[in-house]
Amino acid sequence: MTVDYGWHGSSLRDLPRLRSSRRGRSSSWDRSGGNEDRLTIAPGRTATLTEIRGAGSINHIWVTVANERMTPDPWMREPEYLRKLVLRAYWDGERQPSVAVPLGDFFGVGHGRTTNFVSAPLQMSPQDGKAFNCFFPMPFSTGARLEISSELVHERVFFYYYVDYELFDELGADIGRFHAQWRRSDPCPGVDQRSESNDRFLFTGTNLDGLDNYTILEAAGRGHYVGCVLNIHNLRDTNEWNWYGEGDDMIFIDGQRWPPTLHGTGTEDYFNTAWCPAESYHAPYHGITLPGGDNWSGQISLYRFHIEDPIPFQRSIRVSIEHGHANKRSDDYSSVAYWYQSEPHAPFSLAPVEQRIPRAL
Repeated sequence: MTVDYGWHGSSLRDLPRLRSSRRGRSSSWDRSGGNEDRLTIAPGRTATLTEIRGAGSINHIWVTVANERMTPDPWMREPEYLRKLVLRAYWDGERQPSVAVPLGDFFGVGHGRTTNFVSAPLQMSPQDGKAFNCFFPMPFSTGARLEISSELVHERVFFYYYVDYELFDELGADIGRFHAQWRRSDPCPGVDQRSESNDRFLFTGTNLDGLDNYTILEAAGRGHYVGCVLNIHNLRDTNEWNWYGEGDDMIFIDGQRWPPTLHGTGTEDYFNTAWCPAESYHAPYHGITLPGGDNWSGQISLYRFHIEDPIPFQRSIRVSIEHGHANKRSDDYSSVAYWYQSEPHAPFSLAPVEQRIPRAL
C-alpha cells in the first residue's frame, strides 16, 4: 500500500473511507502496572519519547509536565521551564533534527507561558493551558524519533505524553517532512525616537528592501510554509500610544527581490485581525493567545496557520515581518515557523538556553 494523501485526508467527509493503515501509540504509561504514568527527567538529561521503524505518520501528540514536588506554585525556582525543555524530532535516520523548539513555544504560546486556546493544529487545554496538543501530521518513510531534553538546572520534571501514529507499507515519494524552528531577536534593531513625535515615530519612514525585517523562517529546498507563532514583548516605555504593530509581512519565494509577491499591510493584518486588537481570540487558523496589557504593554503571542493556503517554494523561502513600521521599533521578538519540505533540509541550530529565557514582566 502506497499512501497518497489525496485518498487519506482528515476531513469529516473522508471519515467513511475504509483504511488499511495500522495504529500505534507510544506513551508514558507505567510498565509495572501501577499509576506512575510518567517519565521523570533530571536536569541535563534527554528522554526518547518514541522511536518508530518503517513508514508512517505521527498524527497527534499530547503532553503535560510538572515539577517533582507538585507544589501549588511549582516553578518558583525555574519559572522559565517551558523554554528550558526542548522538543526535537528526527525523520528517516537524519542526524540533524527537523524540529528543534522549546516545548511551550512549539505548542503555540510564547514567553514560557500557558493559556487555554484552540486552533486546528495546536491547542492548550484546561486548566490554564496545562495540556498541550499537536495535530500536525508528521510523515516518515523509514523511521521517526522524538526526544525531550531538559536544560533545567535545579528541578526534575514529571513528563506525561502520548504520541499517536499510523503505520503504512510505504510512503508516497511526494510527501514532505514536517519541520519547526524557533528564532529570537532580543531586541530587534530599531531606531532611536529622538525628537520625533509619537505619530511620526510609529507611522512614518520607508522600507524599500526588507533586509532588516525580523526573519521568521529561512529555508532552502522544495516545500511549503504552513504557518507560525509570533511572540512580541513590548519594550517601549511610554504613556503615549504604544501599539507594537504596523510591521508589514513580506514573504520572499525562490530568491525574489523586493517587493515580494506576498507583501502585506501590517502585523495584525497578517494574523487576520484588524485595528490594533487588545483582546484574546482564537480561531482554527489564526488568533491572539496573549493580547498584552494596557496600551499593548508586556507580552503578546499570535498565530497564523496556512492550512487552507500553504505557501509553496521550489528553491527557497524567507518569511519576514517588520518590527514596527519601517523596522523602527526595538521590541523582543521570538517565533516558531512550521513547514514541510523534501529532505535534506538546511541544518539549523537552537539558541543556547541563556538566550531563550523570557524577559521578566
